[in-house]
Amino acid sequence: MPTLHELVAYCEERTRRTAFNDAPGAFNGLQLANDGRVTKIGAIVDSGITPFRKAAAAGIDFLIAHHGMYWDMPRPITGPVYDRVSTLMRANCALYSSHLPLDSHPEIGNNALLARQLGLSPATPFMVHDGEPVGWVAAHKASRASLRSQLQKLYPRVTAIEYGSTKPRAIAFCSGSGNSAMRELAAAGVDTLVTGELREEWFNVAQEQKLNLYLCGHYATEVHGVKALAAELSERFGLPWKFIATDNPL
Repeated sequence: MPTLHELVAYCEERTRRTAFNDAPGAFNGLQLANDGRVTKIGAIVDSGITPFRKAAAAGIDFLIAHHGMYWDMPRPITGPVYDRVSTLMRANCALYSSHLPLDSHPEIGNNALLARQLGLSPATPFMVHDGEPVGWVAAHKASRASLRSQLQKLYPRVTAIEYGSTKPRAIAFCSGSGNSAMRELAAAGVDTLVTGELREEWFNVAQEQKLNLYLCGHYATEVHGVKALAAELSERFGLPWKFIATDNPL
């Protein structure tokens, strides 16, 4: 039976966790341990009492999250915070969090997988900070109408803002929030962005700067990386895995 240490060591190396200077509260890595045994792997986008309860009910004892528990820590372990932690502890379920490392990864990252969903090759780093890309740019040969149609088949809610080229030569990908990506499109020579969500004011910018923006949902664009990492762990260590979905429409 594989140990918690073995799974964590694989995740650390595969995601290159230590290479990333993430948001102060992200706290990538093992956030909560268990007794050291792992029998079933789970994957979630967001930490929360509902996905934790679902994971516990499914018998999961190693849970991978894109958004971990500690964004606003330190906090007293009381109220809803206590409920989250105690749910995992009673279920002997460890929690491993991977934020920017699972946005950036060229093989199992959210942005590379977003591009490959569309049959594109994520070849050019995008939004490079401290030497590491957050997103990717892929060459594109079809029309923006074709791009929109593909995205609408893949995602339940797609907001299309189309003021850029009708046949974009390249697509930038930034899963989750795309607000920081907007300022880097011009430097990357790209007028088309696929992302999760944007603030309201970017609509006017899209008109003025002639951009195509496709908003597919923060949650929906960030399911890919945790699924891919969980599937790799499952294959490598011979353990079952399950994605714990929620009804998050955002």
